[in-house]
Amino acid sequence: MKKIAIFGSTGSIGESTLNVIKENPDLFEVVTLVAGKNIQKLIEQIQEFEPKNVYITAEKNANKIKELYPNLHVYHGEEGMEEISQLTDFDIGVSALVGVAGLQPTYNMIKNGKTVALANKEVLVAGGKLIMDTAKENKATLLTVDSEHSAIMQCLQGEKQNKIDKILLTASGGPFFDEEITDAITVEQALNHPTWKMGPKVTIDSSTMMNKGFEVIEAKWLFDVNPSQIQVVVHRKSIVHSMVQFQDGTIMANLGPKSMQIPIAYALNYPNRLVNNIEKIDLFKIAKLEFEKPDLEKFQCLKLAFEAIEKGHSHQVVLNAANEVLVDAFLNKKITYTQIPKGIKKMLDSHEAMELNTVEEILALDYKIKEETRKIIEG
Repeated sequence: MKKIAIFGSTGSIGESTLNVIKENPDLFEVVTLVAGKNIQKLIEQIQEFEPKNVYITAEKNANKIKELYPNLHVYHGEEGMEEISQLTDFDIGVSALVGVAGLQPTYNMIKNGKTVALANKEVLVAGGKLIMDTAKENKATLLTVDSEHSAIMQCLQGEKQNKIDKILLTASGGPFFDEEITDAITVEQALNHPTWKMGPKVTIDSSTMMNKGFEVIEAKWLFDVNPSQIQVVVHRKSIVHSMVQFQDGTIMANLGPKSMQIPIAYALNYPNRLVNNIEKIDLFKIAKLEFEKPDLEKFQCLKLAFEAIEKGHSHQVVLNAANEVLVDAFLNKKITYTQIPKGIKKMLDSHEAMELNTVEEILALDYKIKEETRKIIEG
C-alpha cells in the first residue's frame, strides 16, 4: 500500500486525488494533508481519511484541530510548512499548492529523494533548473499530474530510444478564443471555462492562455526539449490531451475523457493504470478532431511566456510573480482584463536578467516583483 501526502488537499486537484484514493482503499493510504485556510473542508477530510499529519496556515485553526484531534501531528505557519514538507513517512507527495508557495515544499520533498506528483505549474516555471537538477542529484522521481504533461509522459512510454521532433501541447482555447479581448470582459465571463472545472486562478490563466505559456515552460524542463520543439495547438473539444511527434513523422496522441482523476490516478499508480467509473469516450460521437493555431497577438500572455523563455530563468520568475498579482487583482475587480498582459509586459521589460541558484534567491525575486507589481496597480 502506497502512503500519500497531499499538499493542497482542499483544492480541486487535492479533492480529485482523494476521490482516486477513496475508490482504491486497498492501494493507497493518506498520511499527510496540507491545506490553506479552508478549515471546514480539512476537518471533513481528517474525519474521512484519518491522516497522521495535517497543516493549516493560521495558528488559531491549528489549535482548533488539535482540540478536536489530540493524536494528530498538527503544523501551521511558515515553520510548520518547512517541517511537514521535510517528513519522509510517505511514498508519493502530491504537489498541488497554488502559486509559488508550492516551490519550497516540492524542493524539500525532492531533496529527500521522494516521488513527487506535480500539479503546481509555478514550481517548474519559477524553479525549473533547480528542481530538475535536485531531482537528479537525489534520485527523486518527478511525475506530472497536469493532463497535458501526463499525456506527453504516456506518449513517451517505451520511446526512450526515439528522439522527440516536436511536442504538440494542446489547449482548450478558453472562453474567448472566438471573442474579442476587451476591457468589457468581466470576472464572471472569464471564470466560465467551456471545458474544465478548475480553481479561480487557474481558470483566469486559461482564459488568457497564460496557463499554456506556463505549460510550455514546464514541458521544456520535464522532457528536456528546446522551446522551438514545443508547439501549442488549440483543440477545443479537449479529447486529445497532447501529442508527441517523432523524427520519422509519426505522431503519438493521448485521447481520453475530460477528468483530472485519470492523470492523477496514473501518477499515483505509475506506470500502471487504474480502473475507474468515468464514462469512456465514443469516437463515433466525437466524429471529428479539429486543431487550430492560437493568435499570439490576441493572446498576449502566451506570447509573453515565449519571450520570457528566450530571456532566461529570472524572466520566467518575473512572468509568474507579476501574473499571480495581476490575476488576483482582476479577480478582486481592481483592474480590467487587458491590464493583466499589459502589467506583465511592463514588469518583464523593466527586468534585467540575473542568476538564481537557490530557492531563497528565487523567492526573494518573486517577493520583489510582487511588491513592484502591486505598486503599479495602486498607481
